[in-house]
Parts: sequence; structure tokens; C-alpha cells
Amino acid sequence: MHRYTVNTLRGLAALALIQGATSALAAGYPAKPITFIVPYTAGGTTDLVARTAGQKVAEKLGQPVVVENRPGAGGNIGMDAVAKAAPDGYTIGFGAISTNALNPFVYPSMPFDPTKDFTGVSMLGASTVVLETGPALKVGSVKDLVAYAKQHPGTSFGTPGTGTSMHLAGVMFDQLTGAGMQHIPYKGSAQALNDLLGGHLPVMFDNLPASLPHIKAGKVHALAVTGSKRAPALPDVPTLAELGYEAAVVDPWFAVYGPAGMSPEATKALSDAFQWALALPEVKDKLEQAGFMPYGSTPQEVERLTRSQHDAFKALSQKVKLSAD
Repeated sequence: MHRYTVNTLRGLAALALIQGATSALAAGYPAKPITFIVPYTAGGTTDLVARTAGQKVAEKLGQPVVVENRPGAGGNIGMDAVAKAAPDGYTIGFGAISTNALNPFVYPSMPFDPTKDFTGVSMLGASTVVLETGPALKVGSVKDLVAYAKQHPGTSFGTPGTGTSMHLAGVMFDQLTGAGMQHIPYKGSAQALNDLLGGHLPVMFDNLPASLPHIKAGKVHALAVTGSKRAPALPDVPTLAELGYEAAVVDPWFAVYGPAGMSPEATKALSDAFQWALALPEVKDKLEQAGFMPYGSTPQEVERLTRSQHDAFKALSQKVKLSAD
């Protein structure tokens, strides 16, 4: 009985030491800069959101948040770096509907499992995909575009890249309408927009924040948005659902992820900081004016959305061709 009591006390003492060390670690987090990996090119929607929110998160946590762009493979390269980083809270990533739900059904092989290799931190918000035409194509409506494409088989539509939500929106729209268009993937919005403005690309599915300045300037014609609701930045532009294309609705979302196995303490500290930052009036105003709809969330909400969207795209992939070109 005495031996059992001694061993038990030793075990409790050891547990207390571990818990004390964990609490001390949590209390000292973060003790150095945090790397925020954006798996897309600089200058786009994700970059704007990451740098705007990251600056405020740094103020809240008292350590720099260093944004690092690692584009390629539809976001897979950057998010793979996040998945393989130490789960200490010092490397996080800018995940999206594509990287953490859609890509497993686009790419024949994935370097990570989006449902197992990450820790959800906070939602970042939602964007809008806009269906637009350049000056080279004179059509006034989505109906006119479909008619034109059917009369000109192989009419091309550009997107910021294979596996993006814009790619998904374009494929779903094309298959639903039978327009017979050809997907041209670019390495980011900037290159595609240059071709659209230059008359080398007739149609584009783009993230609204990237195209909004050109739409407002009258250089690009927005025919519709693919979200379930009209975009506040383009209140007069209809949704595809309003026009009778309900099955082509795509609502892009973005979230912060860390590697799997992050401590609850570091996860909560990051989540609280992002929720606080995204609720700041100056952050909301800046991002909303750019066409982005910011909002934060608990880690649990990120995990639930990731799983449900992954399962939804798994079912969709049985009906619609989503594979990379």
C-alpha cells in the first residue's frame, strides 16, 4: 500500500511539472516572430488580407507576423510547408476552399491530407468570384455569353490558376450551360487580367478584389457573381442563381491553419487575435472596400467547415470534372 502511494505521488508530481511547463509555455507564447505563409502570389486578394490582418495580429500578440508568399500547384506548395512545419504556433498558413477542401479532387496526388494534417485556427472571411469579359468581347449578359460561346467552340476563359475556386466556378458554369469553353489557367490574377485588358483573353472568372478597380474604371464588364448573394461592392451585378444557374453557385472562403498537433493554448491565442483583428472597423472597412468580406471564428468552426466542404466536393467530383488540366 505504501509503495502504491509513493508511486502515485511521484506520478502526480511529474504530471504537475508537465502541466506547469505547458502553462509557462502558453504564458510565454509568442516569444518570437510568426511566419504566415500565403500559398499564392504577392499582390492578390489573399496577400492583401494576410498583410492587413497580420499587422493587427502582430500588435495584439506583441510579435511580428511575417507574411511569406509561396505560390504554386494551386496553393499546395505553400500549404504543404505549413503541414510539415513544427506544430509550435510559429508557422501558420492562409488556407482556402481550394487548398483545404477542393484540391484533393483536382490533383491526382496531394502532398498532404487537408482533413488530417492541419489545425484550424480562425476563419478569415469570404470573397466573391466574378464572371467578367474584356474589351475584346462585346456581350451584354450571361445569356449572350453562353450563346456566343456555343457559336464559337473553344472560347477561352481564364482563371488565376488550376484548383482555385475560380477554376471550380468556371468548370461548373461551363458544364451546366454546355457552353463548351476552354480553361486557361494563369499564375495569379495579375497575368490573366493583363491578357483580359489587352484583348488576348475574352472571358475570366476572377476573385472580385483583384478585378474590382478595373470594373469600376469601366475597363472590364462584370456579367455576374457566382456567390449565393450579391457582392456589396457590386450591388447592381446579379448572381448566377438569380439568372437561373443555381447549380453553378460558388462561395469562396478562407481560413487560418496551423500544422496538426498545435497546442490548444497557442491555437486559442492565435484564434483570439485573428478574431479581434478582423472585427476592427479599420480592417473591415479596408477589406470590404476591396471586395472581401472579413470575419473570424473559433477553431472548431474552421474544422467543421473544412470537413463539410471536403465531403461536399467529394460528392461533386462524381458528377463534375474537377481534375487539373
